[in-house]
Amino acid sequence: MSDPHPIDPDIRRARTLPSRFYHDPEIYRAETERVFARSWQYVGDVSRLRAPGHVLPVTLLEGCLDEPLVLTHAEDGQTHCLSNVCTHRGTIVVEGEGHLQTLRCRYHGRRFGLDGSFRFMPEFDDVEAFPSPSDDLPSLPLRSWGPLHFSSIDPMCDFESWIRPIRERLDWLEPDRFTPHADRSADYLLSSNWALYCDNYLEGFHVPYVHGASLGDKLNYEAYETELFQWANLQIGEAGAGEPCFDLPEGHPDEGRRIAAWYFWLFPNTMLNVYPWGLSLNVVMPLGPTRTRVVFRSYVADPSLLDRGAGSDLHRVEMEDEEIVESAQRGTRSRLYDRGRYSPRRERGPHHFHGLLTRQLSD
Repeated sequence: MSDPHPIDPDIRRARTLPSRFYHDPEIYRAETERVFARSWQYVGDVSRLRAPGHVLPVTLLEGCLDEPLVLTHAEDGQTHCLSNVCTHRGTIVVEGEGHLQTLRCRYHGRRFGLDGSFRFMPEFDDVEAFPSPSDDLPSLPLRSWGPLHFSSIDPMCDFESWIRPIRERLDWLEPDRFTPHADRSADYLLSSNWALYCDNYLEGFHVPYVHGASLGDKLNYEAYETELFQWANLQIGEAGAGEPCFDLPEGHPDEGRRIAAWYFWLFPNTMLNVYPWGLSLNVVMPLGPTRTRVVFRSYVADPSLLDRGAGSDLHRVEMEDEEIVESAQRGTRSRLYDRGRYSPRRERGPHHFHGLLTRQLSD
């Protein structure tokens, strides 16, 4: 689709997304194929696949792409992300987590190695030019950062370009040591468009108005700032007086600052919020033009800091965000509203996001 409403790269002149972006089924269908099918998406925890022979079926961006995949740990120690659809008649191959030596389709007995390679098919002795590469299970790239696995059907950018801002700012924390914390993880359902939720996340403008009691006193609002990268952006939250902060190493880009939180957003729908206690991963999962699931997964490095600082009451902050986002969703259906303007100081994040989104849709 061509974009009749491009986002002006000069934020001082730019107007926001047209309101139809937040409820138009045609735009949502285009986003599914041109944005989400071509983006890096979270597919699971690294810790879930430690033992050789372990297989784990997953669904890529459930509710939107709904692509059946299976993660495997082969005997040679390599992990793989494979299509979980049999290349014979399209049946799901692995239907439950477990430990296997080969993958076997229960429909007609076709077998595959844990690397996806075709191994055996009964009653196919007279088939010409068989097997061929098309009989292997398609393999998707599988990349990792810290405790997280990511994959993509047809990535619009290479993984290292996408994840680089994270590595440069956070690898000193040794994120491999972060461990999943089920009690601090949850899923939330919203009556809003996925992009509207991202808009709200990408600016600290609303913090003193929406999160005054829950977050405002934990962050120094005047020092709050946004940095932009090619496929990502970062909001830096400095700690309020007396609030916990990171002990940064010499030479770190933020050396000398009292950092309470780094809020990373990776295009289009992944958020990595890093606090002194660890990592809160948020994945914004579209369920339709006006329905969204937000997945919160917590990975803890220092449990003693869980109830302190900017990351101490994530549920309350989420409830406040949901209330204001759902209010904005209702407002975008107004016949009297279409486009707004950006604050050059406070809304660089949404402006950057809107430019990326419209370019991907019109490419």
